[in-house]
Amino acid sequence: MKVYRHSQLGNMGTLKVRQETLPEVGEGQVLVLVQARSLNFRDIIVAQGHYPFGIVENHVPLSDGAGVIQAVGSGVRRFAVGDRVMSTFFPNWFGGRIPDHREQYQNEHDGWLRENLVISAEALAVVPDHLTFEEASTLPCAALTAWSAVSGVAPGDTVLTLGTGGVSLFAVQFAKALGARVISTTSSNDKFDKLTALGADGLINYRETPEWHKAVRELTGGLGADRIVEVGGPATIAESVRSIREGGQVSIVGALGLNGEAIDIMKLFFSQATYKVISVGSRSDLEDMNRAVLAHKIRPVIDSVFAFDDALSAYDRLASRDVFGKVVIRN
Repeated sequence: MKVYRHSQLGNMGTLKVRQETLPEVGEGQVLVLVQARSLNFRDIIVAQGHYPFGIVENHVPLSDGAGVIQAVGSGVRRFAVGDRVMSTFFPNWFGGRIPDHREQYQNEHDGWLRENLVISAEALAVVPDHLTFEEASTLPCAALTAWSAVSGVAPGDTVLTLGTGGVSLFAVQFAKALGARVISTTSSNDKFDKLTALGADGLINYRETPEWHKAVRELTGGLGADRIVEVGGPATIAESVRSIREGGQVSIVGALGLNGEAIDIMKLFFSQATYKVISVGSRSDLEDMNRAVLAHKIRPVIDSVFAFDDALSAYDRLASRDVFGKVVIRN
């Protein structure tokens, strides 16, 4: 089988295809013919060697993938040959409280940038019937993070999303499915129509309006947003504190910007809001989300699709930051 391995982090020239022997399928495991994989910004950080939670050299990249089961090992009851399956972001978090040690791809496990994968059947979920493999491959990290970030949103609430990355676009779709009103920020007026088509009710160009909390307040009658899906980290958190409604929740899901204004602790305190760090979610959470995706016939937004042999171009596309939706690599 063909496998990509990254032998020297920080040097994309060492991410190369090689031929490897197909592993044996053991007890409790399945063999997956991988059909598609998607990239997350985490994959760029890992490739650069900057991931803070540990990285293994000479690994197979990517945590998110989908494919079809070709063989099952003894003891497997969850799946059969021919089933369409997708990865879970944490292979050993099945539900309940997050494990003390969360196993991750590109650390404890080789990832999905390969033609075939032998993996525990417990680390997989069923693909929603209406989705293609390309669409399903976008769900395990970005979609589940967005789902967890808007969990508890009620009809009539206002949800604020930042930017047009994968998590933010999924958050728009899920918030609308939950009956919420959505305000979205973007750096370009050219994306207004796309965000409106996705369901956004209010739009803010954060380059033209750097103090965008004022626009959020204006669009909410001075109240602020009930929920904010905060992806910018240091670059945006101070504005999010100013934008949140009293008693609302800021779901902190990323840190795309490393520099920004210091947080005013008194503003944070008087907001009386919850500031919750989101760590993707469990297999049970993913399965709940997939039921909602199926019920509402939600289709992921895909920016671009690259061939398996052109995987480096997919990395370049995502690293450019000029994307609208997910970047996918298919067979």
